[in-house]
Amino acid sequence: MANTVAKVIEISSSSDKGIEDAVQGGLKKAARSVKNIQGAWVNDLKVVTDGDGNITEWRVAMKVTFIVS
Repeated sequence: MANTVAKVIEISSSSDKGIEDAVQGGLKKAARSVKNIQGAWVNDLKVVTDGDGNITEWRVAMKVTFIVS
């Protein structure tokens, strides 16, 4: 039986649309160079606001797990 090895990397991503778009965009960009992505854990969330307190950008920091082949 073969052993499975997973690796975790940390990435940051942002979007002006929302949290889900920031996460999806970061995962899609990571998938360009990392294969076998199994999941992600969003461990930090930040928003950027304008002078009136309106959210202009959503930022996420996440740990992405993938299987090493």
